[in-house]
Amino acid sequence: MDSERNIRAQKDAPIDVAMVAYPEAHILDIVGPIEVLSGVELFAPESDARYRTKLLAGDRNPVRTTSGLTLQPDLSFQDARQSELPIDTLIISGGHGTSAALKDDELLAFVVWAAQKARRVVSICTGAMILAETGLLDGRRATTHWWWAPILAKRYPAVTVEPDSIYVNDGHIWTSAGVTSGMDLALALVEADFGHDVALQVARYNVMYMMRPGGQSQFSANLIAQNSDDPIMSRVLAHVQANPGADLGVPALAEIALMSDRSFARKFKDAIGMTPASYVEVARLQAARIQLEQTDALIDQIAIDTGFGNSERMRRVFQRHLGIAASDYRDRFRPHGSTTQIDSS
Repeated sequence: MDSERNIRAQKDAPIDVAMVAYPEAHILDIVGPIEVLSGVELFAPESDARYRTKLLAGDRNPVRTTSGLTLQPDLSFQDARQSELPIDTLIISGGHGTSAALKDDELLAFVVWAAQKARRVVSICTGAMILAETGLLDGRRATTHWWWAPILAKRYPAVTVEPDSIYVNDGHIWTSAGVTSGMDLALALVEADFGHDVALQVARYNVMYMMRPGGQSQFSANLIAQNSDDPIMSRVLAHVQANPGADLGVPALAEIALMSDRSFARKFKDAIGMTPASYVEVARLQAARIQLEQTDALIDQIAIDTGFGNSERMRRVFQRHLGIAASDYRDRFRPHGSTTQIDSS
């Protein structure tokens, strides 16, 4: 990152960003990252070093986003190609319109053309599906919105999907999880281009974490379970959520599914997009969080009740997923006015 940043500083020139939009894109997938990038103008010491963004779409007509608000493109895809628009960073937005965008040959062809010109290619949320459809993610690690992560993995097996990541950087390609995580990714781009100090000031200005604690799995085991349309797996997921303190190893879960251990583990990963052990950990984390927020139980007892066995193991899981200890989580997220028993964990 340092060498990349030095190159930018030496050029002392604007960084041209092309943001791709389409009907029913999520407006925050578009304007969120752009707002973060625009903050560099306030804090970068270089007089001419800033981001210069163009909004591109299939034509010059206003693009209606999922919120109902419209955005006015600067250029159509055809205009950009004919004018040889300079593109340093190509960003593909996401949203409910992604399914239709995957069938838009003009959009896909433009993404391939622009990606060949760009120094860096970025997707926000389900924009990763568009990159995968063009083959740009083949052989790479990537992430997307937690709901779409299993779909991305199943539809594009050449892509290594990291469903819990807020964003992933693999070579010159960056992908992010859902909606506001696009702002996290944009902040990482600012750090890569202008350094930590500028990125920190931009983060403070936007009232953002410099690095958000936790991954996508913090957003509930229930949400992950809703993505399953397999009745057998749904029954297993419901059992896990209802009994976090029980034996939830593969043999026990396979027995519920009436399957062999190996077949169950394979089918579970195909259906849910994560291993049984990973999902069990997420479900136990969720159960522990609820108890920490809503009860006065001691942390040691919560660890036992939710299947972690002991507070140290639970602490490690909280640190890995949320970036804070269980006791700190209780202090931060417990409603004001509640009493909490003192615990050494």
